[in-house]
Amino acid sequence: MTGRGQHLPLTALDWSAIVRAGDMVVWPQAGAEPVALTRSLMAQRHRIGGFRAAVGLSLSDALHPDHADSVSFLSYCGSGNNAKLVRSGALDILPLPYTQFAGALLPVDVLLLQVPPPNALGWFSPGIALEYIEPLISAARFVVAQVNDQAPAVPSGCTLQASDFDYIVEASEPLLSMAEVQASETDRRIAGRVADLVEDGATLQAGIGRLPDVILSRLTGQRDLGIHSGALGDWAMTLTTAGALTNAAKPRDQGTSVCGILMGSQALYDFAHENAAIRLAPTSYTHDPEILAALPRLTAINSAIEVDLTGQINAETAGGTYVGAVGGAAEFLRGAHRSPGGLPIVALASTVAKSGKSRIVDRLSEPVSTCRSDAGLIVTEHGVADLRGKTLAQRRELMLAIAAPEHRAALDACGQTGTGP
Repeated sequence: MTGRGQHLPLTALDWSAIVRAGDMVVWPQAGAEPVALTRSLMAQRHRIGGFRAAVGLSLSDALHPDHADSVSFLSYCGSGNNAKLVRSGALDILPLPYTQFAGALLPVDVLLLQVPPPNALGWFSPGIALEYIEPLISAARFVVAQVNDQAPAVPSGCTLQASDFDYIVEASEPLLSMAEVQASETDRRIAGRVADLVEDGATLQAGIGRLPDVILSRLTGQRDLGIHSGALGDWAMTLTTAGALTNAAKPRDQGTSVCGILMGSQALYDFAHENAAIRLAPTSYTHDPEILAALPRLTAINSAIEVDLTGQINAETAGGTYVGAVGGAAEFLRGAHRSPGGLPIVALASTVAKSGKSRIVDRLSEPVSTCRSDAGLIVTEHGVADLRGKTLAQRRELMLAIAAPEHRAALDACGQTGTGP
């Protein structure tokens, strides 16, 4: 197999001629994963010998713990189908801010992409994701593209030609999509409290997960909202239909929702296809601290696994298992702190649904994903604790007030007996 831009049938791909032992292989995450390529790669893994594969949030069935006999998997997160790799000990974690993820994957050897067919001028769109992938396109030794006629062409500042790919494989299949959000009554109560905080004209960032999706979908009563986010979900359609999302108040990218990746349903993919009101951008742009600080009323909405009484946040592990990520939460929270009228929000239920265990804790049982100096507003179904400018003693009182009532006395007693932070 030789020559750039060479078209091949999927069955003709010989991965041992592309991937060498010890190579780093990368592909985009979630619905942007070129599943026909990743399945084929895993099926031929023994021909290659040991190699490394960097995955983001996985939604596919292409990866299995058994594949660790030849593949060393690494990721920034334990979310989605990564959980089965975590449970088997087959996934190594990069616990770093999201802006550093692309750099940690260099030098990349082989990059796999999923793109829609070219337009009339012969240019390819990057599909539904640019984020950490964009800087890897020019850095990879080999780029293999799955051209999928079911992939939407989402506008971006990145256009590709056939000569940017070493091999082109046409494989049509539905894109993977996120599971439909099922909101609980607790979720709805939290969403209502956050909605009361969000002003007209705010620029929104949403973390990945059920609760941020529920909260954003609740903001249909606001007007002239904008989006500057790492990920964009189905909530963008809800807000657009309600007339709440216009991006008119943003001084930058006015009229356009900016994101690194689409993470939602097939309806979202259809909505974003050639939609000039949406633009994909790399992480270096979506998470840039100067850009975030310059967006008035930047409202960062993220979730957590647990928060302690001083504002330290764990968004990575639960019960000793890696289920989340450091991600970009701290970067957006810092941006919201610096933004005129910004709101750095972390929302979570006060208790674990199944066990009733408090998620507001005296001290974290797991790693600190976001330090207390970056904490802002912590929201549960019981209230809002605005920790900005507050002392440790003041924070303690505010956090106790938003804990579940049945846990407040025990939490308070921890500090009184000298076991607190």
